[in-house]
This record gives sequence, structure tokens and C-alpha cells, in this order.
Amino acid sequence: MRPPEKNHLSCVKAFALASVSALCLSLSAGVSLAQVTTPPQRPVSSSSDATYASLIADDLRLVGQAGLVASGNVEIYYNGARLQANELQYDKRTETLSLNGNIRLTEGEKIIILGDTAELSADLRNGVLRSARIVLEQQLQLASSEIGIVDGRYARLNRTVATSCQTCADSPTPLWEIRAQSVVHDRDERQLYFRNASFHVKGVPVLWLPRLRLPDPTLERATGFLLPRLKSNSRLGTGLKIPYFIRMGDHRDLTLTPWISSRTTTLELRYRQAFRTGDIELNGAWSNDDLLTSDRWYLFAEGSFQLPRDYRLDFDIETTSDRAYLLDYGYSDKDRLDSSISVTRARRDKFVSAELVHYNSLRSNETNSTQPTIIANFLLHRRLEPNWIPGDLDWQVEGHTHYRSSDTPGDDGRDVSRLSARADWRNSTTWSNGMVFSTMAGADLDYYAISDKGLNEEEGLFLTGTLGAELRWPLIRREQTSGATHLLEPVVQVLYTDSNRGTLPNEDSVLLEFDEGNLWSDSRFAGSDRVETGWRSNIGVSWTRRAPEGWSLSLVAGRIYRQQENTAFTLGSGLEGTSSDWLIAGQVQLNNGLTFSTRALFDDHLDFSRNEARISWQNDRLSIGSSYLWIEDAPAENRPQTSEWALDGRFKFNDNWSGSADWRYDFINDRATRIGMGLEYKNECATVSFTASRRFTSNDLLKPTTDFGVAVELAGFGANTGRRALARQCNR
Repeated sequence: MRPPEKNHLSCVKAFALASVSALCLSLSAGVSLAQVTTPPQRPVSSSSDATYASLIADDLRLVGQAGLVASGNVEIYYNGARLQANELQYDKRTETLSLNGNIRLTEGEKIIILGDTAELSADLRNGVLRSARIVLEQQLQLASSEIGIVDGRYARLNRTVATSCQTCADSPTPLWEIRAQSVVHDRDERQLYFRNASFHVKGVPVLWLPRLRLPDPTLERATGFLLPRLKSNSRLGTGLKIPYFIRMGDHRDLTLTPWISSRTTTLELRYRQAFRTGDIELNGAWSNDDLLTSDRWYLFAEGSFQLPRDYRLDFDIETTSDRAYLLDYGYSDKDRLDSSISVTRARRDKFVSAELVHYNSLRSNETNSTQPTIIANFLLHRRLEPNWIPGDLDWQVEGHTHYRSSDTPGDDGRDVSRLSARADWRNSTTWSNGMVFSTMAGADLDYYAISDKGLNEEEGLFLTGTLGAELRWPLIRREQTSGATHLLEPVVQVLYTDSNRGTLPNEDSVLLEFDEGNLWSDSRFAGSDRVETGWRSNIGVSWTRRAPEGWSLSLVAGRIYRQQENTAFTLGSGLEGTSSDWLIAGQVQLNNGLTFSTRALFDDHLDFSRNEARISWQNDRLSIGSSYLWIEDAPAENRPQTSEWALDGRFKFNDNWSGSADWRYDFINDRATRIGMGLEYKNECATVSFTASRRFTSNDLLKPTTDFGVAVELAGFGANTGRRALARQCNR
């Protein structure tokens, strides 16, 4: 019985495919035949030296003893490459392939070569493609009248146009392009070499270079110039920053950026190196300008390394030539530089830390000789759940010392060393009605050694003990109709602390903060030189509401009552007197992107010592926020009265254009302190940004400054991701 026609044709085609594959594979010795019964997957190398290949086509014809013609959806899979065309002719005598129509040569996932006609060697390593183009990493396109492939490494292009911009029939001129007499692409080095290259913007030539070398999109790091940036400063002049990147192996690099303007000559540097267990980075600059007669410079360095047994080493170095250099050049707004080295280890129930810090004050009203410029700290912190006592036991040992170069007795020259041991115990019990009752106890033993001390300042051994109890009642309710959840938790703490501390100098507890983070703490002092003593009670309540729609509301309110006033709490802290200021803090988060948060400290007469609020809202196109801060002056903390309003925002005009702005106003001095704006255009092939800002702050060292900046980034050269979503869609 005769089989169906369909099965008969399938058998004939399978036989022809196998025959053609055998013919193609006989081009070189030791080549094996790949079975072609289904569309083949990408070949995988075997343990032998054999190379697998396959050919698929709608129609296959043998021509004599040494020829082959394939037409219709022709595909060749060979040595990791995929070749597609409308028609293929193979000549065994010359071992060449002639291809016509819709040629596509794909090598891996990063290189695609397209053409109309081509003559290639049988191993696809040499040949010529006409009316062709190369697409690298689906970003950069190089179109040419002819592309020559040499040894599978080089691609030579004549009369070439290179761009990463999308072009359409209704808009054939790209935003930018490089036209060159010839281009060579080195696949191994991943470099592009241009000859007689001209850079065009919207078809207009703006720059010509006889030679140009650029990395292709698959290369992340390569030695060469980066795109320049235009910078203008009202005090330093206008000039170009031209970065030069130096690749110093796989694990380190150096970037040198000269900036020459009408008023300054500056060389910036950045050095990075990665090690097996860590990395380091150095940033610095040297300048010669009209503002000072001497050279100016700065150096910031940082590094981090993993050590054995889970220890971590961190260090940073910060130094500069003068007080105003960092702000004049916009490198940093820090007014106190800290250089440190530390070793830490953090585990679930144990923390160890040791550090050495050097401070350098840039403030005009501070002298480094009278400041504690060298500080050393050590901390061993352990948390236990012992069997011999219920609850949790927390203990720590701490060492601290700081040094002033001045020998003047008292505040200007005092040097202090302290060794402390602390133990805290806490046990909680949940009652049947849901109340949580906790008892707590703590003990501190501190030894102080002081040199260059002031009048009546004590040193020696001091003991502090604390006893306390806490009652919490978390109440939760779920609304049946809306599904919203409420959590209400009133908290009452009663504490008593006694200490034999006398007239210890206060070095580390000057700055005071009172917020919802330390409302239920046994002490509001940041350091160890001062402690809260006597009877006191911390009373407060927190409430949170969460709705299924995604919005939430939270509030915290509380106050501290004391039997006796603590004179260490200074005026303006909100903690002075026998009762503290009222603390109110809240936050609202709506599911439409609106967020409002506030915190306030005020007394019984509604006189505020601190009030801060921020409101922000964002969606897919707009992000805007505004904040206000009021702080009462605190002379003991060297803190002036502050009243500032800040505004910041960003708006996305469309898929390509976006703008930003920020503004800060000082109500005390009745002037703006800073204003800035930015405009950015970004598409699939370029990013152009413009920034402008003015700093109005002025003192003996600083003057008001206006800055302008223009930066351009071209996609397609060097590794660049995240731009394909910005590609335009052509009209059909």
C-alpha cells in the first residue's frame, strides 16, 4: 500500500538534509555529522576535536559532484554561529559560500551582521558582505557598503555610518552619528578604530578627527578618553573637564580629569582597586587658582576588607589643604573631616568593635588644637539568655579616650580616658488580659582618668544603678465593614537611677535629642558622661491604623515626668525641668503616593522648642516634596535658632524630557541659602543634562557661588544598559 504523500515528502526531505549536511561537513577532516530530524539547538562542543554543523532549507539541490544550491529559509549552524539567508550556493572546489537576500550572521548574543549579498569561506571566518551592517549588543549599529571579515576576528567596514539611535522612514536622520572613511572592529580586543571620522548632530558635522578609537558596547572597561563635561563657576571660571580612564588590569583603574579654566588649573583623580577580600577607592584633586596664592588639594580614601573569623576592616582618610577648598570646588560640604580605621564583627548575639578616629575641623569658629582631634573606642557587646535567671541579660565593655594637642587646663586642653562595664537585665510577662509587664535592672561601672583637667573636675571610679518596671497593653481591633486594622498601645515606665558621679566634665553628652526613638529609654543622653538620675516616669501611647486599600496612619505621643530637675538637660532641648515637653509624632501614607510626617516638641503653653514637617507626593511623572524645620536655640549645645523651608521636585515631561529643582530658604536671616535646577534629555542613544545652582552662604572663608554644568553621554560605547525601553516606535 502506498504511504501518504505527506509522509513520503518528509522522508525525502530528511534524506536530502542528511546528504547536504554530510557534503558541507566534508570540507575539513575530522568533522562529524549532526543528526537533523528537528530544528537543531546551538551546538555543544564534545570532548573530541570534532565540530558539529547543520544546514536546513526549504529546497536543496545537488549540482554536479562539488556543488550545492539551497533556497528558502536557509539556515546554517556551525561552531556556535547561525547563518541565515534566502539562497545559498556552495562550491566544494573553492570551499566558498555565496549567499543572497536577507543575510543574517549571528555570533553568540552580542554580534549580529546583516547584508544583502555575501561570499564567505566555509568556516565563516573570512569573506565579504555587501550593503551590510553590524549590530553590537543590540545598541550600536555600523552601516557600510561593504564589510570584510578577516580570520573571524576583524571586521573591516568602508564608508561607514555608526549610531545607536533609532531611525525611521519619517525621520531618517539620527540624533547623532559618526561618519568615517573606514572602521575596523577588533572582536577580541572589543575595540572600534575609526579613520577620517566626523561627528554629526542631526546631520550637521560638528567635529572631525583623523583617528578615533572607541570601545564597543560589550566592553565595560577600556583605556581612553571619556566624554568631556562643561563646567562654569562664578569664582573659578569656565572650562572643560576631560576625563581619561586608564585600565590597569582586571582589578584596578585610574581616572585623571584635567580642568583648565580662566581662573584655575585643576587635576582630579580617582583610583580604584578590587582585592580578593575587599576594595579601596581614592578620590583627590590638585588646583592652582586665583583665590589663594598657594596650591590647593584634597584627598579622600576609603576601603573595606573581610578578615578571618567574620571580622571586617574599614578605613577612610579625609584631608585637604585649606578650609574652603572642598566647598569652592563642590567636592564636599563637610565642615569636619574624619579619618578612621576600624575592625568590627557582628553576629546574632555578639558585637565587637575597635576604631581610631582623627578629626579635622574646617569651621572658622573652631581651633583644632582645642578640639578632641584623636579619638579611640573599643566595644564588646553580648546578649545572653541564661538558664539561672529568667529574661535576657545584656552586657558590654567599652573603652574610650580622646586627646587635644593644647595643654591649657579645662575645656581647651582636657584629655579624657574612660573604661566602662555595663550590664542590663529585662524580663517580660504577658498576663491573661494581654498586658505585658516587664521588670528591668542595670548597672554601670566607669573609671575616668583626666589630664589637663579644669577646676573641681573629678576623676576615678563611679557606679550607677537603675531599677525599673514597664507596663504595655497592646490592643488590636479589626473593622468588620472596611477591614481596617487598629493597633493601640499605651506604655508606662517607672525608673529609678542612682549614681555617685560628681563634677565629671561633659564631653560626649552635650548634644541632646528627644524623639519617639528614645521616649521609652532609660536615658536620653547620647554618651556616658551624663546619666539621668532619680525617680522618673516615661508615659506615652502609640496608635496605628492600616487600611486594606493601602493607606496607613500612625501617631505617637508621650512625655517624661521627674521627681527632681536634671540640670544637665539644657534650655532648648525639650527635656529641661521636672516635666519634659510634649512629644507628638505622626505619619500618613496614602495609596496615591502622598506622604506626610511631622514631629513636634512643645510645653503646656504650646510654645514650641522643635517642630519639623515634611509632605511629599509622587507618581509616574511627578515627584515633589516640601519640608519645614524650626529649632529653638540652645547655647549650651552651640546650636543657633533655626527656621528653614526646603522644596524639591522632579517632573517628567515625557518619555525623554525631565526637569528638577530644589530650593532652601532661611527665615532667620531672611534669605535663600541655595537654589538649583536641572534639565535632562534622555533617549535610547544619548543623555544630555544641564544643571545650574547658586549657593548664597557667605562668611569669612566662603563667598556666594553660581555653578553651571553641561554633560553629554552617548550610548553604544562601553557597557551601557537600561536604554532599550526608551527606543522610539516608528510609524507604519
